[in-house]
Amino acid sequence: MSLKSERRGIHVDQSELLCKKGCGYYGNPAWQGFCSKCWREEYHKARQKQIQEDWELAERLQREEEEAFASSQSSQGAQSLTFSKFEEKKTNEKTRKVTTVKKFFSASSRVGSKKAEIQEAKAPSPSINRQTSIETDRVSKEFIEFLKTFHKTGQEIYKQTKMFLETMHYKRDLSIEEQSECTQDFYQNVAERMQTRGKVPAERVEKIMDQIEKYIMTRLYKYVFCPETTDDEKKDLAIQKRIRALHWVTPQMLCVPVNEEISEVSDMVVKAITDIIEMDSKRVPRDKLACITKCSKHIFNAIKITKNEPASADDFLPTLIYIVLKGNPPRLQSNIQYITRFCNPSRLMTGEDGYYFTNLCCAVAFIEKLDAQSLNLSQEDFDRYMSGQTSPRKQEPENWSPDACLGVKQMYKNLDLLSQLNERQERIMSEAKKLEKDLIEWTDGIAKEVQDIVEKYPLEIKAPNQSLAAIDSENVENDKLPPPLQPQVYAG
Repeated sequence: MSLKSERRGIHVDQSELLCKKGCGYYGNPAWQGFCSKCWREEYHKARQKQIQEDWELAERLQREEEEAFASSQSSQGAQSLTFSKFEEKKTNEKTRKVTTVKKFFSASSRVGSKKAEIQEAKAPSPSINRQTSIETDRVSKEFIEFLKTFHKTGQEIYKQTKMFLETMHYKRDLSIEEQSECTQDFYQNVAERMQTRGKVPAERVEKIMDQIEKYIMTRLYKYVFCPETTDDEKKDLAIQKRIRALHWVTPQMLCVPVNEEISEVSDMVVKAITDIIEMDSKRVPRDKLACITKCSKHIFNAIKITKNEPASADDFLPTLIYIVLKGNPPRLQSNIQYITRFCNPSRLMTGEDGYYFTNLCCAVAFIEKLDAQSLNLSQEDFDRYMSGQTSPRKQEPENWSPDACLGVKQMYKNLDLLSQLNERQERIMSEAKKLEKDLIEWTDGIAKEVQDIVEKYPLEIKAPNQSLAAIDSENVENDKLPPPLQPQVYAG
């Protein structure tokens, strides 16, 4: 089997990672293959079209009601009185419809305050609140100290940021997509204002945007991460269950070019798993991205040490899939969605952070759709492995390095022996169940044959006859019988 055929289920062309609109930035499955910029453009177009259609529908319904009302009133006479009532009803209906449409397309501060009170009532324990408050205060102080170096520009940025947080407080009743849209608009407006009005260099704008993101997302994290109004938690449980079911997948099946028998490589694999798991403990999207980047760099180092040459993209993606399967990161889908919705879009569109994050999204999508063909297995074996009936036999490494630990060698021998014993036990259990089934069928067959014979030749059981009287006994019931013979003596 050629290497090309082995990789047919894992290989992803690097052009597939880019935005499908052809802008050159990295796309994202959560944005239907678009980059952040193109997705927002498409989203705005679709939203404006929907709003326009809704307004046209509302106006058409209003005209139809007005015409129907006018025709019904004109047929009854009393035009002066009817006209005044018609004008009154027309005004009321118009006011009601406009108010309804406005409520539909804008947030209600009253509802927002009520939902805010509900969310405050569902707040976590006091110890967690204290910890969160300490972290929030620390981040606030760091943000203020950072902005002091920018003098007037820093004051303007701080004012805009505070206003944005206050606005978001009253928009908690909006959907998470709309809150994400507000956040992305804020990022874009602040960055453009610094570049046009403040004449701030692009490098400094990027640093300022990182600090702004850290400040606002530390405060908004508990409200926008895995909200109850989305199915993020459901997706988390689904991918976690899927990864657990795929625990049997080996590096050889994924064509992972990593030799974990090398101690340095093994350490890199452990660090990569630690980084991808640690992502869930971070609150800022940029910090979560940093965990993904560190994990990816450890993977590249592990491949480089194993192959003694720089790693390629075709080597990286299968290894990343293996790391995700081995680590099973908590709340994986929620973290991906959180980064997608609230991270500074410039980080996701370009740079190594965007590249590694896009590969992680591809790895998760591959795991969700992984099948027998992707692993070069038969459908029967794949189904047996997925159901837990058996597991693939672990192969002992053919070539051990001279300085390989004897304990590791013995461990692999024991694992191989356990795998063989497991297969033998499964075979014995299968044969025992078959024997038990045969015995049950044989017993049922014998019982059926006996029943058929009994039904064909029924056994009639009669009462026993009276016992025959002894020949020499006295017969009192019948006097007609001759007396018994008497011996006679004849003289000779």
